[in-house]
Amino acid sequence: QLQLVESGGGLVQPGGSLRLSCAASKFILDYYYIGWFRQAPGKDREGVSCHSSSDGSTSYADSVKGRFTISRDNANNTVYLQMNSLKPEDAAVYYCAAVPISRGVLLPSSLCVPRTFNSWGQGTQVTVSS
Repeated sequence: QLQLVESGGGLVQPGGSLRLSCAASKFILDYYYIGWFRQAPGKDREGVSCHSSSDGSTSYADSVKGRFTISRDNANNTVYLQMNSLKPEDAAVYYCAAVPISRGVLLPSSLCVPRTFNSWGQGTQVTVSS
């Protein structure tokens, strides 16, 4: 079973940056749909960014476009979320998730929602405060 482990969360001041990592227990960078999600207290889990290794497409939530970047390191089975210009409203527990997909499948950004995914990490806390 695929295991995902997030790291890199912490406390950062508004305007600062963090890079989250998601290490996978096996090679997931071919034919997997990978996502970063976040959940703040009292709120639903929401999609932040998703990446399809089938066609290389990437999607971002409107609230993070231009500030967050998803990337991958094939050699280390790791997916990253670079977060810049952080705002207090970005504070949440961040999760990575993955689901296998077929080669050549094109996935619309509307699938970047929690119910699409079947493997989840334990989450890493991001706090944005001065």
